[in-house]
Amino acid sequence: MTDNQLRDEVRAWLADNWNPEERAGFLAKVVEARWAAPRWPVEWFGRGLDDTQARIIEREFAAVGAPGTAQDRTNLWANTVLAKGTEALKHQLVGRLLRNEVGMCLLYSEPGAGSDLAGIRTRADRSGDGWVVNGQKVWTSSAATADYGMLIARTDWDVPKHRGISFFFLPMKQPGVEVRPLRQITNEAHFNEVFITDAAVPPDNLLGREGEGWSVLQTALAYERSVMGEAARGPRSGAKEAGGAAPMVALAREAGVLADPLIRQDLARVTALRQLNALNTARAKADLGQGTSSSLMSLGKLAMSRILHEEARLRTAMLGAGSLLEGPDHPRAEDANFLSLNAYFTSIGGGTDQIQRNIIGERVLGLPKEPEVDRDVAFREVRGG
Repeated sequence: MTDNQLRDEVRAWLADNWNPEERAGFLAKVVEARWAAPRWPVEWFGRGLDDTQARIIEREFAAVGAPGTAQDRTNLWANTVLAKGTEALKHQLVGRLLRNEVGMCLLYSEPGAGSDLAGIRTRADRSGDGWVVNGQKVWTSSAATADYGMLIARTDWDVPKHRGISFFFLPMKQPGVEVRPLRQITNEAHFNEVFITDAAVPPDNLLGREGEGWSVLQTALAYERSVMGEAARGPRSGAKEAGGAAPMVALAREAGVLADPLIRQDLARVTALRQLNALNTARAKADLGQGTSSSLMSLGKLAMSRILHEEARLRTAMLGAGSLLEGPDHPRAEDANFLSLNAYFTSIGGGTDQIQRNIIGERVLGLPKEPEVDRDVAFREVRGG
């Protein structure tokens, strides 16, 4: 099929199926028509297209504001299962994940294992054909509503820390999984701590081989960082900004500071950062094959963190003393304060800024690795704090 034939097919399909006023059931239609993950093989809801033609589909969907495509780039859960899951798990979940019928969460970080994620102490012990899990996780978004959690747990304590970890899809709605919300600085409670006591994992819910979960995690983290590097949460007030220009420029015009040369310089800087990050993200995605990981994703995630902090600082500067206000009667100040606080989420979630700098230094720039005195020590002999 030529590019023009594909473009015509997508446009015709959207004309017949997309109605912004009637969204119910649309995502299922997208999956059935194989637009959701066009780069994937036909047997897995795809069309086997190359990146160039997949981008044609994405642009046509974006042109009419229709959701559901590009999930072969953005759906963390489905990409991880397709790349590393058992055949049974793929048949059970891939289609449902594409249709957003399954609630998911990440069970990675622990109170004593955040920046050093390989230091996890949640354990998964063999029980019959499956495993029994005990431990604690923290900073888990959507844990209260999730059907499954992507879990890393230690299955071998007699090998170095990176080699004794396995990766599971843990069923969340079972006895032994307790979720407690954590109040954030933004006065929200999206994060949770999760206590796991004798929770069961079926044999088909292991991704990759037992003890080789670290490599599965790198694939999952690459997709997560790709999403975080490409987009971030915006203002929460819901108030529309004046004018048809970019939001930051519109805010400067509304605040009456667009003519200020220092403000214009800062606007140019954050605009350039966003454009450069978009180009780098495209480069990283081209480098990311199905089921692989790319250290270039860390560049995008680190850049997005800086962009969010810079834009939050600029919003505050443009509003001046008015940025001290908050509440629904002051939506611009409310958004500036929220975005200033929420920027730290991107600086921490998915690997801290400091971790991204280490990855970039070691794996992109080729700088010497930091010393790790416990890297080759059996984990049961590693001292814990």
